[in-house]
Amino acid sequence: MIRPDYIPSLDGLRGIAALLVIEAHIGLIFPSTALHLMTMGDEAVGLFFALSGFLMAHLYGSRPVTKENVLDFLVSRFARIYPVYLAAVVLVAMLSSMQDLNFVQPIIGGTDFVRHVFLLGSSGVFWSIPPEIQFYLLFPLLWLCLASPHRYSGVIVGFTVVLVVDGLLGLPGPGILLVSKLPYFLFGALAGTMHFYWDRWPPSALTGIFTLLLLAVFFTYRHVLPSFSPEFWSLQSAAAAAVIVALVARQPPIAASVLAAAPVRFLGTISFSLYLFHVPIMFLARQTFDTLMPEPALIVVTLFVAVGGAWFLHETIEVPSRRLLIRLWQHHRWRLASRETPAEQIERAILDLQETERRLLSGATSAMAGERQISTTPELRDGADSTVIQDNRDGKLRA
Repeated sequence: MIRPDYIPSLDGLRGIAALLVIEAHIGLIFPSTALHLMTMGDEAVGLFFALSGFLMAHLYGSRPVTKENVLDFLVSRFARIYPVYLAAVVLVAMLSSMQDLNFVQPIIGGTDFVRHVFLLGSSGVFWSIPPEIQFYLLFPLLWLCLASPHRYSGVIVGFTVVLVVDGLLGLPGPGILLVSKLPYFLFGALAGTMHFYWDRWPPSALTGIFTLLLLAVFFTYRHVLPSFSPEFWSLQSAAAAAVIVALVARQPPIAASVLAAAPVRFLGTISFSLYLFHVPIMFLARQTFDTLMPEPALIVVTLFVAVGGAWFLHETIEVPSRRLLIRLWQHHRWRLASRETPAEQIERAILDLQETERRLLSGATSAMAGERQISTTPELRDGADSTVIQDNRDGKLRA
């Protein structure tokens, strides 16, 4: 069943970003091809970070900041990220231990393996997972700011100071610490917070064309104008990534037709497994088929094998492990709830009613805006019902 908060274009955006990460690593598997490729891996990862910030703020920012909700959030994030991440770490460690294999992005020795298990490693794509987890741990504080901005204005000022200092120092992007990636998450969270207000603005076909153009410029500007372009990891690129995510979430015509196409959405659905496993899968595929075909054909074959393998791992590890951990947590929550006093149960019921009321009011406002849009722009009617968001890491990462 399709969730009512699902935006297909966000899946497509994630799918494109995952493909560009793979493209950036083709040179690792096929060194003779590296000189002919225009790598855009940093841009893709920056977009992932902004999308994560957007989804967290939009999906959780309007909910009450209670201990139960925060714990649910943290467990959901852990269940979505860590089991499939750990499986990828184990696979890479096994390939790295085979002396004659010469794996391209190894985890060397027991100490390095332990570092990766505890989210302190940076081999290959694994460097981007610790900052993601660190942002999840920081998000409850940001959540408080979104719920009560006046009360926590000092914290908001603190976040602003961090952004300014980050911009002035020009901290390096890749690395396991959150600080240099924080602008991407924060700008994305700001865009997610504003999405409800932008929902009253009906996007046009011109907006869709502009969105696709901005996306193309974002990925290629450093290669088209290398002497003019600054270092990618900067406040400017973080702001651009957040704007792109915000525009795509509005489902503008033309852009939505491209990004919500079924093949692109499929890549978005499996994108986290594809991101984690594409290098070892492509490496093994080349080892298997290296002598059977010329290199251009071999590259195409390894890409298809990577996509197929990622789908298999998504279905057998990523989704089942997430569901199992969340089911165990819900069972634990049920046991705790059964021990609550009547006063605690009443307090919980009041909070649930308040949250339901807020969501009903938000839904009524969105419906009124949709009716006004339909009455004035009938040609957009088919896309009006699709203007919704998915926490893709809960259903993909669906965050």
